[in-house]
Amino acid sequence: MSDVAAVEQFVKQYKDLKQEIAKVIVGQDDVINQILISVFSGGHSLLIGVPGLAKTLMVNTIAQALGLDFKRIQFTPDLMPSDILGSEILDEDRHFKFVKGPIFANIILADEINRTPPKTQAALLEAMQERAVTVAGHHYKLDLPYFVLATQNPIEQEGTYPLPEAQLDRFMFAINLEYPSFKEEVQVVKATTNDEKIKVNALFSSGEILEYQHVIRRIPVADNVIEYAVGMVGKTRPDGNTATDLVKQYIDWGAGPRASQNLILAAKTHAAIHGKFSPDNEDVKAVALSVLRHRIIKNYKAEAEGITEKQVIESLF
Repeated sequence: MSDVAAVEQFVKQYKDLKQEIAKVIVGQDDVINQILISVFSGGHSLLIGVPGLAKTLMVNTIAQALGLDFKRIQFTPDLMPSDILGSEILDEDRHFKFVKGPIFANIILADEINRTPPKTQAALLEAMQERAVTVAGHHYKLDLPYFVLATQNPIEQEGTYPLPEAQLDRFMFAINLEYPSFKEEVQVVKATTNDEKIKVNALFSSGEILEYQHVIRRIPVADNVIEYAVGMVGKTRPDGNTATDLVKQYIDWGAGPRASQNLILAAKTHAAIHGKFSPDNEDVKAVALSVLRHRIIKNYKAEAEGITEKQVIESLF
Protein backbone atom coordinates (compact mmCIF):
# COMPACT_ATOMS: atom_id res chain seq x y z
CA MET A 1 0.00 0.00 0.00
CA SER A 2 1.34 3.47 -0.86
CA ASP A 3 1.75 6.06 1.89
CA VAL A 4 -1.07 8.16 0.39
CA ALA A 5 -3.45 5.17 0.51
CA ALA A 6 -2.23 4.37 4.04
CA VAL A 7 -3.06 7.90 5.25
CA GLU A 8 -6.55 7.67 3.65
CA GLN A 9 -7.09 4.29 5.35
CA PHE A 10 -5.82 5.76 8.64
CA VAL A 11 -8.36 8.63 8.51
CA LYS A 12 -11.20 6.11 8.11
CA GLN A 13 -9.96 3.80 10.89
CA TYR A 14 -9.33 6.77 13.19
CA LYS A 15 -12.94 7.93 12.75
CA ASP A 16 -14.21 4.44 13.63
CA LEU A 17 -11.86 4.35 16.62
CA LYS A 18 -13.26 7.62 17.99
CA GLN A 19 -16.83 6.28 17.64
CA GLU A 20 -15.87 3.06 19.45
CA ILE A 21 -14.30 5.01 22.36
CA ALA A 22 -17.36 7.32 22.51
CA LYS A 23 -19.53 4.26 23.37
CA VAL A 24 -17.95 4.40 26.85
CA ILE A 25 -16.36 7.83 27.28
CA VAL A 26 -18.67 10.86 27.26
CA GLY A 27 -17.09 14.09 25.92
CA GLN A 28 -13.35 14.64 26.58
CA ASP A 29 -12.92 14.76 22.79
CA ASP A 30 -9.84 16.95 22.90
CA VAL A 31 -8.14 14.79 25.55
CA ILE A 32 -8.81 11.56 23.60
CA ASN A 33 -7.47 13.18 20.40
CA GLN A 34 -4.27 14.19 22.17
CA ILE A 35 -3.76 10.74 23.72
CA LEU A 36 -4.27 9.10 20.32
CA ILE A 37 -1.94 11.60 18.62
CA SER A 38 0.80 10.69 21.10
CA VAL A 39 0.14 6.93 20.58
CA PHE A 40 0.47 7.20 16.79
CA SER A 41 3.49 9.50 17.16
CA GLY A 42 5.15 6.92 19.43
CA GLY A 43 5.27 9.25 22.45
CA HIS A 44 4.15 9.15 26.10
CA SER A 45 1.67 11.44 27.86
CA LEU A 46 1.25 12.97 31.29
CA LEU A 47 -2.40 13.48 32.32
CA ILE A 48 -3.01 16.19 34.89
CA GLY A 49 -6.43 16.19 36.52
CA VAL A 50 -8.27 15.88 39.81
CA PRO A 51 -9.48 12.41 40.93
CA GLY A 52 -12.74 11.04 39.54
CA LEU A 53 -12.44 12.23 35.93
CA ALA A 54 -12.39 8.61 34.59
CA LYS A 55 -8.69 8.61 33.66
CA THR A 56 -8.35 4.83 34.21
CA LEU A 57 -11.57 4.07 32.32
CA MET A 58 -10.47 6.30 29.45
CA VAL A 59 -7.05 4.63 29.09
CA ASN A 60 -8.52 1.14 29.46
CA THR A 61 -11.14 1.90 26.77
CA ILE A 62 -8.50 3.31 24.39
CA ALA A 63 -6.33 0.20 24.97
CA GLN A 64 -9.27 -2.12 24.22
CA ALA A 65 -10.24 -0.21 21.05
CA LEU A 66 -6.60 -0.31 19.88
CA GLY A 67 -6.40 -4.05 20.60
CA LEU A 68 -3.51 -3.56 23.05
CA ASP A 69 -2.55 -5.14 26.36
CA PHE A 70 -3.21 -2.72 29.27
CA LYS A 71 -1.84 -2.63 32.84
CA ARG A 72 -2.42 -0.12 35.61
CA ILE A 73 0.25 0.54 38.25
CA GLN A 74 -0.81 2.46 41.36
CA PHE A 75 2.23 4.46 42.44
CA THR A 76 2.64 4.71 46.24
CA PRO A 77 5.48 5.96 48.50
CA ASP A 78 6.56 2.36 49.31
CA LEU A 79 6.61 1.12 45.68
CA MET A 80 10.00 -0.38 44.74
CA PRO A 81 11.53 -0.61 41.22
CA SER A 82 11.18 -4.43 41.36
CA ASP A 83 7.42 -4.02 41.94
CA ILE A 84 7.05 -2.55 38.45
CA LEU A 85 9.93 -4.16 36.53
CA GLY A 86 9.70 -7.68 37.96
CA SER A 87 12.30 -9.72 39.83
CA GLU A 88 14.28 -12.95 39.76
CA ILE A 89 13.08 -15.80 41.98
CA LEU A 90 14.39 -19.28 42.70
CA ASP A 91 12.20 -21.98 41.14
CA GLU A 92 11.74 -25.58 42.37
CA ASP A 93 14.92 -26.67 40.52
CA ARG A 94 16.97 -23.99 42.32
CA HIS A 95 17.34 -22.00 39.09
CA PHE A 96 16.75 -18.26 38.89
CA LYS A 97 13.65 -17.39 36.91
CA PHE A 98 12.60 -13.87 35.90
CA VAL A 99 9.00 -13.02 36.79
CA LYS A 100 7.84 -10.09 34.66
CA GLY A 101 6.35 -7.06 36.40
CA PRO A 102 3.33 -5.03 35.24
CA ILE A 103 5.56 -2.85 33.04
CA PHE A 104 5.44 -5.62 30.41
CA ALA A 105 2.31 -4.47 28.57
CA ASN A 106 1.63 -2.25 25.54
CA ILE A 107 -0.12 0.54 27.45
CA ILE A 108 0.85 1.35 31.04
CA LEU A 109 -1.23 3.66 33.21
CA ALA A 110 1.20 4.99 35.82
CA ASP A 111 -1.35 6.31 38.31
CA GLU A 112 -0.19 9.25 40.47
CA ILE A 113 3.43 8.97 39.38
CA ASN A 114 4.44 11.83 41.68
CA ARG A 115 3.54 9.75 44.78
CA THR A 116 6.53 7.43 44.39
CA PRO A 117 10.21 8.19 45.22
CA PRO A 118 12.67 9.19 42.47
CA LYS A 119 14.32 5.72 42.40
CA THR A 120 11.05 4.09 41.27
CA GLN A 121 10.21 6.96 38.91
CA ALA A 122 13.63 6.47 37.28
CA ALA A 123 12.94 2.73 36.70
CA LEU A 124 9.82 3.62 34.71
CA LEU A 125 11.67 6.30 32.77
CA GLU A 126 14.33 3.83 31.52
CA ALA A 127 11.50 1.73 30.08
CA MET A 128 9.94 4.83 28.46
CA GLN A 129 13.15 5.95 26.80
CA GLU A 130 14.80 2.64 25.88
CA ARG A 131 11.67 0.46 25.37
CA ALA A 132 13.64 -2.08 27.44
CA VAL A 133 14.47 -2.78 31.10
CA THR A 134 17.56 -4.09 32.88
CA VAL A 135 17.03 -6.43 35.84
CA ALA A 136 19.92 -8.18 37.64
CA GLY A 137 22.23 -7.48 34.70
CA HIS A 138 19.85 -8.94 32.11
CA HIS A 139 18.34 -6.82 29.34
CA TYR A 140 14.67 -7.42 28.48
CA LYS A 141 13.00 -5.80 25.48
CA LEU A 142 9.41 -4.57 25.88
CA ASP A 143 6.67 -5.41 23.39
CA LEU A 144 5.97 -2.68 20.84
CA PRO A 145 4.00 -0.47 20.54
CA TYR A 146 4.84 0.73 24.04
CA PHE A 147 3.11 3.70 25.57
CA VAL A 148 3.13 5.15 29.10
CA LEU A 149 0.30 7.34 30.30
CA ALA A 150 1.15 8.83 33.70
CA THR A 151 -1.31 10.75 35.86
CA GLN A 152 -0.67 13.51 38.34
CA ASN A 153 -3.07 15.02 40.83
CA PRO A 154 -2.61 18.82 40.67
CA ILE A 155 -4.14 19.60 44.06
CA GLU A 156 -2.51 17.24 46.55
CA GLN A 157 1.15 18.14 46.90
CA GLU A 158 1.83 16.85 50.42
CA GLY A 159 3.88 13.65 50.48
CA THR A 160 4.61 13.80 46.74
CA TYR A 161 7.84 13.77 44.75
CA PRO A 162 7.44 16.16 41.79
CA LEU A 163 9.01 14.83 38.58
CA PRO A 164 12.32 16.57 37.78
CA GLU A 165 12.37 18.68 34.62
CA ALA A 166 14.63 16.17 32.80
CA GLN A 167 12.07 13.42 33.44
CA LEU A 168 9.09 15.60 32.49
CA ASP A 169 10.86 16.19 29.16
CA ARG A 170 10.46 12.45 28.37
CA PHE A 171 6.71 12.97 28.01
CA MET A 172 5.66 14.08 24.57
CA PHE A 173 2.43 15.69 25.87
CA ALA A 174 1.16 17.09 29.14
CA ILE A 175 -2.65 17.01 28.92
CA ASN A 176 -4.94 18.90 31.29
CA LEU A 177 -8.23 17.19 32.13
CA GLU A 178 -11.12 19.56 32.83
CA TYR A 179 -14.41 18.84 34.59
CA PRO A 180 -17.20 17.72 32.23
CA SER A 181 -19.90 20.21 31.22
CA PHE A 182 -23.33 19.98 32.88
CA LYS A 183 -24.81 18.08 29.89
CA GLU A 184 -21.87 15.66 29.78
CA GLU A 185 -22.05 15.00 33.51
CA VAL A 186 -25.78 14.19 33.22
CA GLN A 187 -24.91 11.69 30.45
CA VAL A 188 -22.10 10.18 32.56
CA VAL A 189 -24.41 9.67 35.55
CA LYS A 190 -27.10 8.08 33.34
CA ALA A 191 -24.59 5.74 31.68
CA THR A 192 -22.80 4.64 34.86
CA THR A 193 -25.72 4.03 37.20
CA ASN A 194 -27.45 1.29 35.22
CA ASP A 195 -26.66 -2.41 34.77
CA GLU A 196 -25.73 -2.23 31.09
CA LYS A 197 -22.32 -3.62 30.05
CA ILE A 198 -20.83 -2.04 26.93
CA LYS A 199 -18.41 -4.10 24.86
CA VAL A 200 -15.53 -2.24 23.20
CA ASN A 201 -14.30 -3.88 19.99
CA ALA A 202 -10.62 -3.96 18.99
CA LEU A 203 -10.29 -2.05 15.70
CA PHE A 204 -6.49 -2.20 15.33
CA SER A 205 -3.73 -4.74 15.84
CA SER A 206 -0.31 -3.90 17.31
CA GLY A 207 1.21 -4.53 13.85
CA GLU A 208 -1.13 -1.98 12.22
CA ILE A 209 -0.32 0.64 14.89
CA LEU A 210 3.44 0.17 14.31
CA GLU A 211 2.90 0.41 10.53
CA TYR A 212 0.93 3.68 10.92
CA GLN A 213 3.68 5.04 13.19
CA HIS A 214 6.17 4.42 10.35
CA VAL A 215 3.83 5.96 7.74
CA ILE A 216 3.46 9.09 9.91
CA ARG A 217 7.24 9.40 10.29
CA ARG A 218 7.56 9.25 6.49
CA ILE A 219 5.15 12.19 5.99
CA PRO A 220 7.16 15.05 4.40
CA VAL A 221 7.39 18.42 6.15
CA ALA A 222 8.22 21.70 4.41
CA ASP A 223 11.33 23.53 5.69
CA ASN A 224 9.30 26.61 6.60
CA VAL A 225 7.09 24.50 8.93
CA ILE A 226 10.15 23.00 10.67
CA GLU A 227 11.61 26.51 11.00
CA TYR A 228 8.28 27.74 12.44
CA ALA A 229 8.31 24.96 15.09
CA VAL A 230 11.99 25.49 16.00
CA GLY A 231 11.42 29.26 16.09
CA MET A 232 8.45 28.82 18.44
CA VAL A 233 10.55 26.70 20.83
CA GLY A 234 13.36 29.27 20.63
CA LYS A 235 10.94 31.99 21.77
CA THR A 236 10.39 30.10 25.09
CA ARG A 237 14.04 30.65 26.13
CA PRO A 238 14.24 33.86 28.19
CA ASP A 239 17.89 34.59 27.28
CA GLY A 240 17.28 34.12 23.53
CA ASN A 241 17.03 37.01 21.04
CA THR A 242 13.50 36.08 19.99
CA ALA A 243 11.96 35.60 23.48
CA THR A 244 8.58 37.31 23.89
CA ASP A 245 8.01 39.90 26.64
CA LEU A 246 5.94 37.42 28.67
CA VAL A 247 8.75 34.85 28.45
CA LYS A 248 11.42 37.35 29.53
CA GLN A 249 9.29 38.46 32.44
CA TYR A 250 7.87 35.18 33.76
CA ILE A 251 9.97 32.20 32.58
CA ASP A 252 13.16 30.88 34.19
CA TRP A 253 13.90 28.09 31.68
CA GLY A 254 12.58 27.43 28.20
CA ALA A 255 12.05 24.23 26.21
CA GLY A 256 14.91 22.16 24.75
CA PRO A 257 15.40 20.56 21.29
CA ARG A 258 13.22 17.56 22.20
CA ALA A 259 10.25 19.98 22.18
CA SER A 260 11.00 20.88 18.53
CA GLN A 261 11.18 17.19 17.58
CA ASN A 262 7.90 16.44 19.35
CA LEU A 263 6.16 19.47 17.80
CA ILE A 264 6.95 18.19 14.30
CA LEU A 265 6.08 14.54 15.05
CA ALA A 266 2.78 15.49 16.69
CA ALA A 267 2.00 17.96 13.86
CA LYS A 268 2.51 15.13 11.33
CA THR A 269 0.02 12.92 13.21
CA HIS A 270 -2.42 15.84 13.62
CA ALA A 271 -2.24 16.43 9.85
CA ALA A 272 -2.72 12.70 9.10
CA ILE A 273 -5.88 12.34 11.23
CA HIS A 274 -7.36 15.27 9.28
CA GLY A 275 -6.50 13.64 5.94
CA LYS A 276 -3.62 15.99 5.06
CA PHE A 277 -0.44 14.62 3.47
CA SER A 278 1.86 17.24 4.98
CA PRO A 279 1.53 19.38 8.15
CA ASP A 280 1.37 23.18 8.07
CA ASN A 281 1.83 25.87 10.75
CA GLU A 282 -1.76 25.37 11.94
CA ASP A 283 -0.98 21.73 12.81
CA VAL A 284 2.04 22.88 14.82
CA LYS A 285 -0.12 25.44 16.68
CA ALA A 286 -2.77 22.77 17.40
CA VAL A 287 -0.30 20.62 19.37
CA ALA A 288 1.93 23.39 20.81
CA LEU A 289 0.17 23.77 24.17
CA SER A 290 0.42 20.07 25.09
CA VAL A 291 4.03 19.80 23.86
CA LEU A 292 5.33 22.94 25.60
CA ARG A 293 3.19 23.19 28.75
CA HIS A 294 5.47 21.01 30.94
CA ARG A 295 8.73 22.16 29.36
CA ILE A 296 8.71 25.80 30.44
CA ILE A 297 9.62 26.64 34.03
CA LYS A 298 7.80 29.65 35.48
CA ASN A 299 9.54 31.96 37.96
CA TYR A 300 8.27 33.17 41.32
CA LYS A 301 6.81 36.35 39.79
CA ALA A 302 4.61 34.28 37.44
CA GLU A 303 3.32 32.19 40.37
CA ALA A 304 2.61 35.32 42.43
CA GLU A 305 0.74 37.04 39.59
CA GLY A 306 -1.19 33.92 38.53
CA ILE A 307 0.32 33.75 35.03
CA THR A 308 -0.40 30.37 33.43
CA GLU A 309 1.71 28.33 31.00
CA LYS A 310 -1.17 28.62 28.53
CA GLN A 311 -0.93 32.44 28.49
CA VAL A 312 2.82 32.29 27.89
CA ILE A 313 2.51 29.71 25.08
CA GLU A 314 -0.28 31.66 23.36
CA SER A 315 1.99 34.72 23.33
CA LEU A 316 4.39 32.73 21.08
CA PHE A 317 1.86 32.68 18.23
